[in-house]
Amino acid sequence: MKYGLIGASGRMGGEIQKAFASHELCFAMDINGETATGVPEVLVDFSSPGALGATLAAVRRFSCALVLGTTALSPDQLGDVKALGGSVPVVQSFNFAAGVTLLKMILREFGPLFPDWDVEIAEIHHNKKKDAPSGTAILLRDALGRNCPTHSFRMGGIPGDHSVIFANEGEVLTLTHRALSRNVFALGALRAAEFARTAGPGFYTFEEVLSCGRKKS
Repeated sequence: MKYGLIGASGRMGGEIQKAFASHELCFAMDINGETATGVPEVLVDFSSPGALGATLAAVRRFSCALVLGTTALSPDQLGDVKALGGSVPVVQSFNFAAGVTLLKMILREFGPLFPDWDVEIAEIHHNKKKDAPSGTAILLRDALGRNCPTHSFRMGGIPGDHSVIFANEGEVLTLTHRALSRNVFALGALRAAEFARTAGPGFYTFEEVLSCGRKKS
């Protein structure tokens, strides 16, 4: 697979290159400019919202698929990404860990069984992360279907911890996902890229990648 990478010199860019080691990096773009040795089949972007315009322009230039893991996108930016799915395959998620996707599915299915319980979300990330709450916390809150309080902590080098805490007068139930390294997100991006490479045009979630393209009900 020939792939392109936005933010190639960043920390996540380095993890993606390790995970994609058996594939060919033929296009790279970062703050220093761009290099191209071929035409990518899939473009991967885990950089920043400010790079999105250049990313979408590159996808249109190459007519390639897009795997987008950038967080803190505005509603207008997300609308532009969804519109791009009308012409090329686009896989977008705020988290590419399989376990987070499973947690999201659990909350969507079983969250309505706790209507009388208090619920809050806590998320912890490394001290370089700029957006708060995290995109993953928003994703989990949306899956839960309740506008519950969300608490954000920025500490050390933690890749990402997310907990959803339910409580009533006599019980506490905590659902937690912990990412042990950024590699888990890079491996998820690889799985999404392999899916997008052969998928038809459309806007896909990572859940749909894991379920072989089946749309959630």
